[in-house]
Amino acid sequence: MHRLILMRHAKTERAAASGLDRDRALTERGLSDAALMGRVLAEKKLRPDLALVSPSTRTRQTWDAVQEAFGDVEVRIEPRLYDAYPDTIRRLVQDAEDETGCLLVMGHNPGIHTLAYDYLTESAASPAILDRLAGGFPTGAAAVFEVDVAGRCAYDGFLTPKAFGGGAED
Repeated sequence: MHRLILMRHAKTERAAASGLDRDRALTERGLSDAALMGRVLAEKKLRPDLALVSPSTRTRQTWDAVQEAFGDVEVRIEPRLYDAYPDTIRRLVQDAEDETGCLLVMGHNPGIHTLAYDYLTESAASPAILDRLAGGFPTGAAAVFEVDVAGRCAYDGFLTPKAFGGGAED
């Protein structure tokens, strides 16, 4: 693997009709932001070969909107990503690193945010970059990392819908 994209689902409704967090759907803004982020990633030539997606409604809907910009990408719905701790996400990334050039992981906070920050810390990212991510990981955001042959992740960008004309930071 030479590139890793950690992405949080887009903006969601506050509650699902079922009352289950897992069933919360995207809002109209969320759908729009997800499609925007797909286009942004594609324009930056950040097309994944493999996507690991949490089984929640909001992450699957985010992926569906993002994927429209990429065309055919192998996708795996990964139950362990639902509200996963950073260590779980890291293991999933490590398990997939030999089978893909660019991996996208679509999940939830705080796990996605914490793992992105951990990778930044491990790669001795600059204080400015650490401060940027310390401020939060908004819905629909994507942290992009270059991965070296030893599997170490180095910061390559932090993309948010707001930075490209989408919804507000949250």
